[in-house]
Amino acid sequence: MTIHTESTQFERDSQRQRKVILRTRGHAHGAITRLVSPGDVGELIKPFVFLDHFEADAANAPKFGFHPHSGIATLTLIMSGQAFYKETTGREGIIDTGGVEWMRASSGVWHTGGLYGKERGKGFQLWVAMPPEFELAEPHSQYLDASAFEAVGPARIIMGEYEGHKSIVAAPAGMTYLDVRLKAGERWRFVPPKEHDVAWIAVAEGEVSATEHITSGELAVFDESEDEIHFEANSDTRFVLGSAIKHPYDLITGFYSVHTNAAALSQGESNITQIGRRLHAQGVFEQTR
Repeated sequence: MTIHTESTQFERDSQRQRKVILRTRGHAHGAITRLVSPGDVGELIKPFVFLDHFEADAANAPKFGFHPHSGIATLTLIMSGQAFYKETTGREGIIDTGGVEWMRASSGVWHTGGLYGKERGKGFQLWVAMPPEFELAEPHSQYLDASAFEAVGPARIIMGEYEGHKSIVAAPAGMTYLDVRLKAGERWRFVPPKEHDVAWIAVAEGEVSATEHITSGELAVFDESEDEIHFEANSDTRFVLGSAIKHPYDLITGFYSVHTNAAALSQGESNITQIGRRLHAQGVFEQTR
């Protein structure tokens, strides 16, 4: 059990925990707030290289046409509402509240998606940089209901492993992504998996303390170490937490792609260009460049 109620021990342990080294509210563009990009915070927390927070009514949500990716994987967590998806692998459908889209673009995929239904939609989309053995592999995707994920205490394990439990998301080893809910006054200690020296949180609701008060809409990055992080909820709160062994490769970026070297980027962009030409000839999408 990872929830702790003994205040003196918690406070004593908290003195040794990791410190916040960066806080940001990102850049808002209507219903979408970009908290992380590969050229800024992504360099600090790679393999996590991109993070958007979104919240909108489906009727007024941004409309996305088909667009490509290569190299990276996208992971979309639907905290409330529904979202639709369609990709050039032939997969399409609806994700409900609590569900997840994992789409490893690797050698190249085009996809589209957006909010759906009548309930207000809210969630995060994360991009994860792939190691060389996956960045040009065959694409792979999973669309999972809320029931597919285990929880350890207040933390749902969306990706990776935590305290002996493992997500069914087919992500490379060495990264963990949790969906955490705490009630006001509740305390929780995050113990990173072995060798995980990258850690950050993004708060979706409420306010939580982790040496500093971090409020709804903020992303906080912790210093690089394998030390614990101690949280105390100042109100009912929900946040996502990313933890990983730092990605040891450079981030070589295109407009929709992130690779480990220029040759891989060139191949990935060539692949998605070819897919795009086929789609354009078939008249099945609207390009959004």
